Amino acid sequence: MIHRFLLLPLVVALTSLTACTTTKHAGLQHEEFGATGVFTRNFPGTEKTSCEAARRALLSQGYVISDWKPVVIKGRRKYQPEADVHAEIEFNVVCVADSKGSNSTTVFVNAVRDRYSLKKSNTSASIGVSAIGSVSLPFGSTDDALVKVASETIPTGQFYEQFFELLERYLDSVPYVEETEEEKKAIASAPTPAKPVATPATETKEIKESEED
Repeated sequence: MIHRFLLLPLVVALTSLTACTTTKHAGLQHEEFGATGVFTRNFPGTEKTSCEAARRALLSQGYVISDWKPVVIKGRRKYQPEADVHAEIEFNVVCVADSKGSNSTTVFVNAVRDRYSLKKSNTSASIGVSAIGSVSLPFGSTDDALVKVASETIPTGQFYEQFFELLERYLDSVPYVEETEEEKKAIASAPTPAKPVATPATETKEIKESEED
């Protein structure tokens, strides 16, 4: 029979091991790759049309567009959930054509939320005394500064679902975006796929098939 005092260290060790394992998995749960469609959605149309609809969707929700390219959109929105807490959301959109010349686009999005807290710092005043030098007194000015306390990618599926639904509503009202002259020249100058070179065996087979016909 095992004495209960001998079992106690074993129970403590197992509990600590379980806690460490749980903490390790909890820290990695947001770093794993998974086959989820939270950050992507497929839409009909070109990538320029989809990104233009995304830009209008962000503008309608109070976002300030900080970077605007034909297939890349970045927007920012600031809000204050509490009296001494400030938050910012940076929304990133990338539109990619599913294939060359296709009329289907995949939109990739992600939103990063930064939180800032108001910190107060007291500045003491110093006066000079000839006998003992300088003396710091506990009165002075108070400086307030916003300090970043957290930054994370928003993982909520409902948040992106609402954005995709809004983008889809604007997609019908976006006019067709024509290609620029530079893009037309780039497409025209793109190398065409080389035709397969016929080998002697292939030529002999084609001659035999034509004779049989």
